[in-house]
Amino acid sequence: MANRHAVVAGAGIGGLTAALALHRRGWRVTVCERAPEPPTTGAGIGLAPNALRALNAIGVDAARAAGSAVPVTMGVRRSDGQWLTRADTADMAARYGMPPIAVPRPAFTAALAAALPPDVLRYGTAVTGVDDAAGRPVVRTAAGPDLPADLVVAADGIHSPLRRAYFPAHPGLHYLGEIAWRTIVDAPELRITAMSETWGRGRRFGVTPLADGRFYLYATAVVPAGTRSADPRAELRRRFGSWHDPIPALLDRVDRLDPADLLCNDLYDLAAPLPRLHHGRIAWLGDAAHAMAPNLGQGGCQAIEDAAVLAHLLPAGDAGDATGAGDCADGPGSVPAALAAYTAARRDRTDAVRLRARRVGRLGALRNPLAAAARDLAVRAVPSRLALRGMDDLFNGFHLPG
Repeated sequence: MANRHAVVAGAGIGGLTAALALHRRGWRVTVCERAPEPPTTGAGIGLAPNALRALNAIGVDAARAAGSAVPVTMGVRRSDGQWLTRADTADMAARYGMPPIAVPRPAFTAALAAALPPDVLRYGTAVTGVDDAAGRPVVRTAAGPDLPADLVVAADGIHSPLRRAYFPAHPGLHYLGEIAWRTIVDAPELRITAMSETWGRGRRFGVTPLADGRFYLYATAVVPAGTRSADPRAELRRRFGSWHDPIPALLDRVDRLDPADLLCNDLYDLAAPLPRLHHGRIAWLGDAAHAMAPNLGQGGCQAIEDAAVLAHLLPAGDAGDATGAGDCADGPGSVPAALAAYTAARRDRTDAVRLRARRVGRLGALRNPLAAAARDLAVRAVPSRLALRGMDDLFNGFHLPG
């Protein structure tokens, strides 16, 4: 008897979390990643209580694995520094059982990868297609050889080739009208303890404390898709240099960066939900399944939830043989039945989060002065305890299906 084999397309947070969860369920796992090596630069990621619960369910302590920072407060500010809404993370911890944490994305993915057997990850190996005509998929890769599998996890990102191949009638991606800059800077002397997002008119700037005095910074601006500046550091200074402290001081640190360490991307989400998150023995998760705006900080968190639920619903990997003899084609307890249950468990929740993130982004991106002023007044009018309660469905929404 040989363990069931899962091939994961993509070594991002969702793909690596799924690989680790499946490995711990007894599956033999191969992760194919088109990039030639793991990322060493990039951004941070906030792990909300729902994602931390999902990680705990598969035995991952994110703070211990990747280092973390817990902000003292979280909230939204105006460009002059006035707080529109603010919550103490101690109150969040009391309400949700744990505070959110922030970790460097490269360190977190490295920790997930390190928890896998050494022969699992194959960098520089792009998945070019899946042949499932015979009912059991064979994964084709550019590097070869073909990989027969009992399960394929499509974690191949926002531009997912596997999503396009299997859902050709789907409208695809929707441009959100903004570009985003992201980076990490080292500035321990600034002693910033708040995780904040500042709203202007058609512009936003976010600051997230990380471990060891570093900060994850992101900024957005409403511009046509494909807009790029010859000097993005100067562009950030032009757009945000007059905003409240500590933004100018943080931009001083950005000016010292290698330009390659400042990422710039157009922002997209999925134009409509997929009709389902599976096809036969293929399951989609993360951005490949439900790409969403970053406005709630839930893109990576929902990918982690996907991975935990998927592994929980699948049969144990050591319950079948290499040809699936212990796996009835479509009966209870089979892989196809588990994937149908995965769609039922995840599609509505992830689409609700996708739509909510889009709505929040539209508020933050308002450019009309009157509309932006009305928005600010409305946000300030909501008591902090009610604003926190409004996050209950997100932060308390993760559950493993019974």
